[in-house]
Amino acid sequence: MTQNVAIHPLVSPWGRFGLYSFLIDAPEPAIVDTGIATSPAEGMVPELEKLGRSIEEVRWILLTHGHIDHLGGAHALWELTGRQARVVIHEADADFLRSRRAHVDEFLTGRQQYIQDPEGEARQLAATAQVISGEMEPTLTVSGGETISLGGDVTVSVHHIPGHTDGSVAYVVDGQDDVFVGDAVQVHGAANHFPGYVDPVAYRRSLEYLRDTVRPERLYLGHPYRTTEGVPFDIGMDAATAREALQESLDIEARVGAAARRCMHANTGGSGLQGTDSPYSPFASVAEELGYTGDPTLEPSPFFTTLHGYRTLYAPEG
Repeated sequence: MTQNVAIHPLVSPWGRFGLYSFLIDAPEPAIVDTGIATSPAEGMVPELEKLGRSIEEVRWILLTHGHIDHLGGAHALWELTGRQARVVIHEADADFLRSRRAHVDEFLTGRQQYIQDPEGEARQLAATAQVISGEMEPTLTVSGGETISLGGDVTVSVHHIPGHTDGSVAYVVDGQDDVFVGDAVQVHGAANHFPGYVDPVAYRRSLEYLRDTVRPERLYLGHPYRTTEGVPFDIGMDAATAREALQESLDIEARVGAAARRCMHANTGGSGLQGTDSPYSPFASVAEELGYTGDPTLEPSPFFTTLHGYRTLYAPEG
């Protein structure tokens, strides 16, 4: 039986927002997600000191997925541990850790075609140079199903939950079912007020898997994702609230998916995707149906990321 392990949120500053990492206070301490380049020094070091712990003690860096605000600080954190910590990421997202360019290429092949910003590539290059502390090879790539020992009788199991990214994973502290999902449970989105995922089918299956199979006792989110009414969930929630967040995420995906399907098949025999002057083009009907009035170009542009996923699903030739 796993001993009771304390979980501590570690908040790092980032403009008007905070970035969340988590300390699993095991015999071999682990930090889940690393924020951006400045997060280890500006956030984790003082937060750990408040707990009477040192960043040099950290022995595991567990990355839930490959986005810059979750792995940007990985290299810097690894350095601060004296290069002793082992860095874990899913094999499908590992290139985001290995290469800044992978982030730029993802932007260019996805949402850039809708944002149509002639400076988009340059902006992405500048962002990755600023917020990713370094390129590195992971110590361990996982595919799901692995068990990681954090010393003593503390183990963490790895569950592949693709959708938000292809390589999103949940880390579950065995025996107490604390579950860390990064951004894999979007509800109604965070600051951009729209859920973001690259693969709608995988996203839905992963939400159902978390709800029906993993069944978290506590669920830890990467950001304070919001209800349809705009009320943020706590980043750490109990079992009942976790089930509510998972079910609402499923309900929202169903609404977005239905609107996307109608948009894709608006014209008989065609994709229905016609360019307009709308900032939501070619998905203006989706924004109108859902009442979405946010800025669709504001990075990470979940509106276009998600709708591109549905376009790939429903109109692969469009």
